Amino acid sequence: MQMRRSLLWATAGFLGYTALKEILGRSRYLDLRGKTVLITGGSRGLGLLLVREFARAGARVALCARNGGELERVRDELAWMGRQLLTFTCDVTDREHVERMIAEVRQELGEIDVLVNNAGTIVAGPFETQSIEEFEGVMRTNFWGAVYTSMAVLPRMRARRSGRIVNIASIGGKVAVPHLLTYSASKFALVGFSEALRIEMARYGIWVTTVCPGLMRTGSPRNADFKGQHGKEYTWFMVSDSLPGSSISAERAARRIIRACVHGEAEVILGLPAKLAARLYALAPGLSAEILAATNRMLPEPGDDGTKSKKGYESETEITNSWITGLTREAERANNQL
Repeated sequence: MQMRRSLLWATAGFLGYTALKEILGRSRYLDLRGKTVLITGGSRGLGLLLVREFARAGARVALCARNGGELERVRDELAWMGRQLLTFTCDVTDREHVERMIAEVRQELGEIDVLVNNAGTIVAGPFETQSIEEFEGVMRTNFWGAVYTSMAVLPRMRARRSGRIVNIASIGGKVAVPHLLTYSASKFALVGFSEALRIEMARYGIWVTTVCPGLMRTGSPRNADFKGQHGKEYTWFMVSDSLPGSSISAERAARRIIRACVHGEAEVILGLPAKLAARLYALAPGLSAEILAATNRMLPEPGDDGTKSKKGYESETEITNSWITGLTREAERANNQL
């Protein structure tokens, strides 16, 4: 009898939570047609996929990136948008550049309704190969870049009592991932900033969404930085990114992120492996640490050339050039990674 009563209460609680979530989602619904969206790191990979999805939804889109050639290719692809698309060459680690860019977006497209902090960088390799400069560089892009843009748009959002901020963090901001220490440190910082910002901005009707994807097939490994035994580091990263069981379709991820933005959701964890890892880490952090430590022992040692950094495309191996990585190669071509 007691077990049955507990089960009934648990079911009622779950149904109540689901109903409340649905009600809040509807009350916070944002029609993207005619809205102005700014996406950082929007010239390739997930950022480019988000640009496409927001454009299809009828939004006016501004995007920035550091590479002018990549931005030109985006302009060519989305020429049909005309004046509804703006591109900026901007380094989000430079606060003055960010503030000038945001002022120009407002002048050309109007007030910014949605900010997507997607710009990011990744350095893969064992701790022994990382320098203080690596930590500082990754933090400047992955954390401070999001802080600069958010601080620049928030005063006007607060005055209007409306706005959306979507922070693209990572499962690496929920679970410490071996050989991604600098990346995880920056993403843990971004998750903390994003979650706290949501709590404080809710009173103004500004909804902040924290996105924590697992591996996505965006084609990004070729442009990541690798240290240690470059070929081996790139191989494990590239293969993991290519397998359907360990990675998810970036197109599906982009659509899910848009939906979370539209409904003002608090958090989205993308991919079954990422969801399982986050839940295990929350329930049993000690066990999770033991599993990850065992995983770390299977990863490559630093090697003799460990302190030098190479891009993925400079670290190709027989395996990364094989059929195993076919899905990621398709994503490279589709998402401006080449």
